[in-house]
Amino acid sequence: MAGPQQLLDTQLLLWLAITPQRLPAPLRSALRDRRTPVLFSVASLWEVAIKTSLGKPGFRVDADQLRQGLRRQGLVELAIEAEHCLAVQHLPWIHRDPFDRLLVAQARHSGITLLTADRALTGYGEPVTWVGSAAPGD
Repeated sequence: MAGPQQLLDTQLLLWLAITPQRLPAPLRSALRDRRTPVLFSVASLWEVAIKTSLGKPGFRVDADQLRQGLRRQGLVELAIEAEHCLAVQHLPWIHRDPFDRLLVAQARHSGITLLTADRALTGYGEPVTWVGSAAPGD
């Protein structure tokens, strides 16, 4: 998976932090390799913080601890810039989730590949790459 910088979607970040065995083997390898910078978006932290504050059943993730853990693992934080927000208005309505739409806009604007576990996001074409999840027993 070496190549341009890669941005992990929120689901992949949560798998990395909580259940890394759910990540597909090639992605786990790429994360260990580190020849390709791997990023996480502040938008993902925002999404996690909102979901936690809503008290969603079965969802209790401290966004600050998630951030610290991702940084300790060598991931690079991608800030939200005004240009990213403005780029959202030019995206087709393939996906309704505002956080995912912002991740797509960030990837497009910054020339980064967005890696996702959400097959629906592939409708945006480049720069989105679906990586799926690990097969049971993988």
